[in-house]
Amino acid sequence: MEAPGSGPVVDASGVRFRYEDPSGRAESVTLVQEVAYPRHGPSLVEVGEGKWEAGFERPPVDRLEYRFEVAVAPHHHELILDPANPLRAPGAFGERSVIEFPEYEAPAWVSTEVEAGAVIEIDVPSELLGEVQPTRIWSAAGADPAAPLPLLVALDGLEFDRFSGLLRLLDAEVAGGRLPPMRAALCHPTRRGDHYAANPDFAGYLARELIPAVGELVALRPERRYRVGLGASLGGLAVLHAHRLEPETFGGLLLQSAAFLHHGHVMGDSTFQRIEEFVSELLATPAWDDPVPLVMTCGTVEQNLVNNRECASALAIQGYPAALQVVRDAHNWIAWRDAWTPYLVDLLGRLWT
Repeated sequence: MEAPGSGPVVDASGVRFRYEDPSGRAESVTLVQEVAYPRHGPSLVEVGEGKWEAGFERPPVDRLEYRFEVAVAPHHHELILDPANPLRAPGAFGERSVIEFPEYEAPAWVSTEVEAGAVIEIDVPSELLGEVQPTRIWSAAGADPAAPLPLLVALDGLEFDRFSGLLRLLDAEVAGGRLPPMRAALCHPTRRGDHYAANPDFAGYLARELIPAVGELVALRPERRYRVGLGASLGGLAVLHAHRLEPETFGGLLLQSAAFLHHGHVMGDSTFQRIEEFVSELLATPAWDDPVPLVMTCGTVEQNLVNNRECASALAIQGYPAALQVVRDAHNWIAWRDAWTPYLVDLLGRLWT
């Protein structure tokens, strides 16, 4: 038997979380996670001097990201990683400790080493948005800049690369012949909450400023089917919104955990009012003249799963070849990464080969 407080014990049914505090400073220890309600909990119980434990029944996920909140004084709380668990997951707001249940397997491409493609860093000037937009242009290894190739446009693309390994995926899939030689534009928003919240200026930027700017530096296939949009959370909403306002922008879409907020989920802020208005109009539209192939992914434990299901049904009724794929994870960078194979690769393969 392992001593109490020496790290998490994991099996197919759940986790026994353990925290060791040899200094005796902790007054309470609470699990902070995003796979079960309440998100803040359960509290660990002191089972010995400086040793804390709590059982956690497994939710319908294969991974679990978490931290501990440790109270060391009545008004001082520290949010920390699990010091007895070396497994980490990246994120825009810091790392998380990770539990991988026995069934979890990371995609094979994560550990594949192949020649990296060429990268150009640019700032795209935008009259519509009033400021330059940092962008990374990637081309498959060995690609001739003058050869017209398909383009993937990834919102939050710099973060997708940093936290999820997007360019490693593309390098591996092109090298393995599962994707044709291609290019990608990795976007980084300067005002994400405004730009991605059903903003018509941002939709116009993608269609009339970003893609032409990329095309001035590297050759692109002109047909719409050879441009695909990728976005997660608010980025997923923004990709679909751009398609609806500027139909020639994208010939295919992958929307991951898209922020289809409506029915009073958010109130007051004008940017979120735009989201609610867009989603409500989307759901009320009986048909659409210009649908494109579209795949959605969402985690089993995401609060927004019900809204994704509702929007997927509406899009299918409107004539989209649309499918919602529910993945056994939550709202995080690794969940989106793990869904790229097969869903992103299959979508690009269908459109481009």
